[in-house]
Amino acid sequence: MAKEKTSYVCSNCGYDSPKWYGKCPSCGAWDTFEEIKIRKEPTSKTYQSPKSEQRQKPLPIREIEAAEEPRFDLHDAELNRVLGGGLVRGSLVLLGGEPGIGKSTLVLQTVLGMNDRKVLYVSGEESPRQLKMRADRLTGKTDETLVLCETCWEKILTQLEAEQPDVVVIDSIQTIYTEAVESSPGSITQVRECAVSILRYAKETQTAVILIGHINKEGSIAGPKVLEHIVDTVLQFEGDQHYMYRILRSIKNRFGSTSELGIYEMRQDGLRQVSNPSELLLNQDHEGMSGIAIAAAVEGVRPFLIEVQALVSSAVYGYPQRSATGFDIRRMNMLLAVLEKRVGFKLAQKDVFLNIAGGLKVNDTAIDLPVISAILSSNLDVEIESGVCMTGEIGLSGEIRPVNRIEQRISEAQKLGFSRFILPKQNMQGLNTQGLKIALVPVRKIEEAFRALFG
Repeated sequence: MAKEKTSYVCSNCGYDSPKWYGKCPSCGAWDTFEEIKIRKEPTSKTYQSPKSEQRQKPLPIREIEAAEEPRFDLHDAELNRVLGGGLVRGSLVLLGGEPGIGKSTLVLQTVLGMNDRKVLYVSGEESPRQLKMRADRLTGKTDETLVLCETCWEKILTQLEAEQPDVVVIDSIQTIYTEAVESSPGSITQVRECAVSILRYAKETQTAVILIGHINKEGSIAGPKVLEHIVDTVLQFEGDQHYMYRILRSIKNRFGSTSELGIYEMRQDGLRQVSNPSELLLNQDHEGMSGIAIAAAVEGVRPFLIEVQALVSSAVYGYPQRSATGFDIRRMNMLLAVLEKRVGFKLAQKDVFLNIAGGLKVNDTAIDLPVISAILSSNLDVEIESGVCMTGEIGLSGEIRPVNRIEQRISEAQKLGFSRFILPKQNMQGLNTQGLKIALVPVRKIEEAFRALFG
């Protein structure tokens, strides 16, 4: 029998230690170390390719042939963009998201449309009949995609060697276990051992593998953090279950950029690609309403216009309330302090509520100017003129700082028919204004922006 060794792994960051710690030396988390047992001799079946021994020999880097990685067309423009142009052969992709957000739906409807590739869908959570019912709801037609409902990696590997598919989907990695480890599925040891074995299979056979993973209550991939280091690409599927929009972000991508973004709309028949999110996120019927400003935001390299809503009212109770949906509450408090200190608006005894329409979560600091404009519009109960779009980052001294990708923001606002665009004055340097049909209003301080908005 193989000799066992005991180790302790942090479930938060994956730090490995021969002894237990109350506080992780790497990430500082408390009570996150879990005991695992490691065998020196593997007892499970692992995939070994005849090329494995050849790859052990080191080569000079000048002798290595570099060529562009061949990619599979997923017939999904949003997913292809986020992946960097398609699915790379031999890559390991991890798709994470909250339960019920639509991870399995996104992957299933994608592989059902890949009629030119042999796909094996391995499910450890659903029965074949459940998958058939979901496939009929998504496409309404029979597909040649192979379905396997199994959780043992050794049995799955036997079917993979027999079928030799081009693309493998495993739903989910937390349900797969290997007989080499004596622990329950979903544990740190099982997730790590299965991921390493799957990675070895993907690289040796040049098979693209998509792993679906759950996230924990902190919002990170469930299981050890080393799982994100093992895979080639980490995608995050975000969104609020009470809203129809879903955002696909790339957190890590060895074969492309991490600045791309995909937007989907959840419908009864599956997820629909949103090629122009600005038209869907804007509510054009807000004439006569105060507290609404249109912001030109950029997520990754993709510009789109969003609607910022604010409500300012007198505090009913002694302590004023501050609430923000889709925006950092700490940054909103900073902007309120700037308004009071630099501009002179007294909001200390006012309740302030902020909302990004559509259920989106925006991290772009360039929407600072629209945020304070919406807050001031609601406080004064004065409507912002329709046809005005704005962008700008606010500094602590009340200045409006320049933002990146200003040309794309202006182009998006012009495409949707806006007549005026308020932007930081420093962004005018080197900006080509020829051919623009939208009036640019450069501002340097908050007071100048308010005069341009309210006169």
